Amino acid sequence: MTTDRPGLRERKKAATREALSWAALRLAVERGLENVRVEDIAAAAGVSPRTYNNYFSSKAEAIVFRHRDRVLQAAEALRARPAEEPLWEALTRALAAPFDGATEDPDPQWVAAVRLLLREPALQAELVRGSAATRAELAAAVAARTGTDADRDLYPKLVASAALSALQVANEHYLTADPVVPFLPVFTEALRQLTAGLPDPSAH
Repeated sequence: MTTDRPGLRERKKAATREALSWAALRLAVERGLENVRVEDIAAAAGVSPRTYNNYFSSKAEAIVFRHRDRVLQAAEALRARPAEEPLWEALTRALAAPFDGATEDPDPQWVAAVRLLLREPALQAELVRGSAATRAELAAAVAARTGTDADRDLYPKLVASAALSALQVANEHYLTADPVVPFLPVFTEALRQLTAGLPDPSAH
């Protein structure tokens, strides 16, 4: 009984963090980042402003959390993939898993609003601030799988950086495509091209 409580507590914390992050994103898309208060986010998530401050130090951090968390989930999923699975197949499945469900056609108005929101300097700075940590975590998972050293070897860092670049490019394509397109197919295609070694399309 006692051993189950920390797990339950951590799950509740994770659910609260996710709810706050989603509320921050939704409200910022609807109103604009500058028009959203911490009190608004907390109320939308059903918690107090004090609880909000226990999880996030800024609105930008709350919004960016969902992106970082997906990468961390992918790193954890990669560690759990079958050992006999080829690296890039395992990596593709692990990276796509947190986006499961992102195959439906998105709302064009939502996509346009998110595109504008991501131009906010505070969000851009927050994305840069956390990028090293998320890349390091993914590189560590790659290193564990390939028997390399995440600190000394180039390979796991290159793989993690390439995969996260594919995520960034897929996200940019998703936000600028006209007409709008689902995100996950774009992302998996970017990873497929990486897996193939980025063959020159003009050679076909």
